[in-house]
Amino acid sequence: MKLMLLQPKWLVAPPAPLSFLQSLPMHPLLAQVLYNRGLHTAAEANAFLSGEDASAVNPYKLAGMAPAVHRILRAIRSGETICVYGDFDVDGVSSTVLLVMALQAAGGRAGPYIPDRVDEGYGLNLDAITRIATKATLLVTVDCGIRSSIEVAHANQLGMDVIVTDHHTVGPQLPPALAVINPRRADCPSKFDRLAGVGVAYRLAQAVLRAIANDGGRLSADEAAAVEESLLDLVALGTVADVMPLLGENRSLVRRGLALLNSAPRPGIEALMHVADLGRGNVDSTAISFRLAPRLNAAGRLQHAKLAYDLLRTTDATTAYLQAKTLEDLNRRRRTLTEAAQIEAEQQLAAELADDPPLLMVGSANFEHGIVGLVAGKLAERFYRPALVLRHEEESARGSARSIPEFNISHALDQVGDLLLRHGGHPLAAGFTVKSANLPALRTALMQLAAAELGERSELRPTLAIDAETGLEELTWSVVEQFGRLEPTGEENRPPVLLARGCRVRSVRTVGDGKHLKLGLDSGPGTHVFDAVGFRLGEWQATLHEDSHVDVVFQAEINEWQGQRRLQLNLQDVRLAESR
Repeated sequence: MKLMLLQPKWLVAPPAPLSFLQSLPMHPLLAQVLYNRGLHTAAEANAFLSGEDASAVNPYKLAGMAPAVHRILRAIRSGETICVYGDFDVDGVSSTVLLVMALQAAGGRAGPYIPDRVDEGYGLNLDAITRIATKATLLVTVDCGIRSSIEVAHANQLGMDVIVTDHHTVGPQLPPALAVINPRRADCPSKFDRLAGVGVAYRLAQAVLRAIANDGGRLSADEAAAVEESLLDLVALGTVADVMPLLGENRSLVRRGLALLNSAPRPGIEALMHVADLGRGNVDSTAISFRLAPRLNAAGRLQHAKLAYDLLRTTDATTAYLQAKTLEDLNRRRRTLTEAAQIEAEQQLAAELADDPPLLMVGSANFEHGIVGLVAGKLAERFYRPALVLRHEEESARGSARSIPEFNISHALDQVGDLLLRHGGHPLAAGFTVKSANLPALRTALMQLAAAELGERSELRPTLAIDAETGLEELTWSVVEQFGRLEPTGEENRPPVLLARGCRVRSVRTVGDGKHLKLGLDSGPGTHVFDAVGFRLGEWQATLHEDSHVDVVFQAEINEWQGQRRLQLNLQDVRLAESR
């Protein structure tokens, strides 16, 4: 396998039935996209476009909610100290901020604990619980804990009650907590199991705030509702950053959270927007993914996630700016470290890539704990194989795994669990710790699992799902503005991906030190010339010339520059057109 991006397979969705297209008063391209999303009746399509009202969702549909709320109310009434135990990524930090703020608003004595990525690692740990038990009688986890049976039992022995809220894959047994709230529980009556950790924390916060208001506590019903609404920006941050599907409840929550981010951002987020060159009104899911989340994540990757927590909590604009500047500096350092680790990882893999391995596994003492997941993600994307990247220490190694849809990495780690000290995650992303002595056996076992599951790998390459084939002449302002009704777009609700064949190249050049492709494209003589940008497609400059004809897969977008708005094609892939 060469060190290059794999050419994806193009898969064009079958046309929607004519009766469906005619039943909707919108452009057929938008109707086709809705049909591709599994919306096969006019009622379903209209409900999707109008958006579900997430505030109407009953939080008690999550299993474990009732005993959790009952215990938290008792702690608030009796003045007990409640510790909210979170995680160091954006989902974990936003979950921690959200629940601490909600509990404090309800009158509770609540404070945060976020573990150190290097010294403690992900999730609950025994030493931290021992320290927390000297101050708190109730421990509530957010975005972690579902696989921490030993640690929860330890907390119980020290006299603490534990409520686990999480969204990661459930293990063979639930931890022995007073309540376990996780939408992935097999016995959970909720129909939506794809909430982020912050989404689960939000449902618990909703239930507590409403219970306090109904019980004649310090908040009226209107005040409780206002607090609920004020937390939605955090839900949007964590949900998008954790790459949760923007469907169902998530889509509704994120839509309302984005509105808050664009109208009344809290001081810390506004300062972060400033250093990210992001103005009000321009925060969408893409901006969270590529502007805000990396900077918030940089805290936990290279120092401590408490920096991000403090930024989200501060009410002082000057303090917020200084904190945001610190995160900006950390994020720049993170990029440098990631690039260096990526080079070292690919050098390690160079010899074995010729044998087309089913799985990639690299490790080094030089890798920072905070960037191994980023490197694993880049390897999985570049070579389209499950990738594990480890930081080697004296007696153990701690790693992150990123996978492809054809291989459930969380399930694979379950199958080799006897070789691991701890592990957990999702089908496409997981973390683990392993004794150094077990590394050879772990590599062998995972290679065997991947080989058996992935089988013949000559055709194993990414699939580029295409919503519809169209001509460039169909791309009008009206069509692109109608596509805006799909917002917020993101995971599993991406912007429409279209295919146009036989486009004529009017100009070709590269930007960004040759990494990115910039084309002028039209449908033929006398037709409108579209600007087209292909990120990481710069290698095509050597193949294309003026009057070349190409087939392009793209997303149509509006580019605003110096006060002017233009329709632009965001190229996803390019191929030479068939002979004309």
